[in-house]
Amino acid sequence: MAQYTRIEVATIMKETGMVPLFYHQDIELGKNVLKACYDGGARLLEFTARGDFAHEVFSALIKYAIAELPGMVIGVGSITDAASASLYMALGANFIITPVLREDIAIVCNRRKVLWSPGCGTLTEISKAEELGCEIVKLFPGNIYGPKFVKGIKGPQPWTNIMPTGGVTTEESNLKDWFDSGVTCVGMGSQLISKEILANKDYKKLESKVSEVMLTIKKIRA
Repeated sequence: MAQYTRIEVATIMKETGMVPLFYHQDIELGKNVLKACYDGGARLLEFTARGDFAHEVFSALIKYAIAELPGMVIGVGSITDAASASLYMALGANFIITPVLREDIAIVCNRRKVLWSPGCGTLTEISKAEELGCEIVKLFPGNIYGPKFVKGIKGPQPWTNIMPTGGVTTEESNLKDWFDSGVTCVGMGSQLISKEILANKDYKKLESKVSEVMLTIKKIRA
């Protein structure tokens, strides 16, 4: 069962401005990545469930976070059907991220008051997601649409909260473009938690990187 309501999760997303994305089959490595993100100031993490037995890894990580990392909000991404969403919510997922807009996922998440963020690529999809109760829409793939698309959406729909994933980097200029366009927060995967960091198990470097990005976002928003 989720520890945080969808409103609480949406608020944390808005306040912190960043959601790190991560997947690895090694549970111990995952715990170290989670702690590095936490120590760097992140309070959210999206576990991108893309591997065999990913639910077992997720279960171990969320138990670790509950026991050792107070205030760390863990959700799951790459969910493509209601059954998978229900499984991960039963394991304690605090939010569900999907690459596509699916009404069946909206229904099961809304029933439990768990935040869900569907991948959308048109204004029609975004409007439909909001009609289904979506608080923060995922713009995916962000690198295809870019900040200008966000600015265009915010014109007729200033109430829309958007989180781009894909195409977001750690550079200040890139982050400034996104936040100046009106995004609520950004999702950041390999640009933040790189293959190099994982291969070298350089958790201190990751902590430093997360801290730098968090400070950059705070500076841009000031």
